Amino acid sequence: MKTYLAATAITLALVTAACQKKADETATANTAEGAPAATAAAGTAPYSGQDWTLTTAKTPEGGFRMGNPDAPVKLVEYASITCPHCRDFTKAAGEPLRNEFVKTGKVSWEYRNFVMNPLDVAATLVARCQGPEPFFAMVDQLYASQTQWIGKFNSVDEAKLRQLGTLPQGQQFEQLVTLTGLDEFFKTHGVPGDKINGCLTDKKALDELLKIRDYGVNTDKVDGTPSFFINGVKQDQVYDWPGLEPKLRAAAR
Repeated sequence: MKTYLAATAITLALVTAACQKKADETATANTAEGAPAATAAAGTAPYSGQDWTLTTAKTPEGGFRMGNPDAPVKLVEYASITCPHCRDFTKAAGEPLRNEFVKTGKVSWEYRNFVMNPLDVAATLVARCQGPEPFFAMVDQLYASQTQWIGKFNSVDEAKLRQLGTLPQGQQFEQLVTLTGLDEFFKTHGVPGDKINGCLTDKKALDELLKIRDYGVNTDKVDGTPSFFINGVKQDQVYDWPGLEPKLRAAAR
């Protein structure tokens, strides 16, 4: 099931970190119209031995891409670091997506942060602040420990949350990473304390995050996370690796 938003405009007032869930719906069969044609990867060269998972870059749209920039199949994922369904996708898809698709150069994988709440914004600002090379590994580790740091947030009493809501925006973000233990998480992953604070108060980086989200909502019509696009085509009713994997395999034939 995909995690859905309550509204298209992000509010930076303090809210809970848990993502909202879409009501149960009947899954529809994936049709040929919903998937890119298998000929999209026609003429793909056999695996040359180069490991394309080691190639990362920031895209003009603001996402971070892993893989061959000229890959015939381009996967875009819109995801939130606080979203449990995104976490579950990464846990299931991380290894096969990298080893079977990205590594060979047939598929590139672009991760676009779709921030949903202030804690999401704070964690994402620091994760992106290090640049594209360590980004995917950082996200993997954030997802792996997501239950712990979100659990700490959910244990904060309401009076404390109301008090945080009165602080300037940058200080809110700093307090959020401290309350959740994310400050120690980032330090153990090579981000010093002063760098963490610098990332959290970077207005240009925040503006870019909101721009990515606005583009997702207004142009790509993203209404929840995770959302997937293959060669620019939105994969409707695809929420997880079992749903996405056959689409990618057909496109990369």
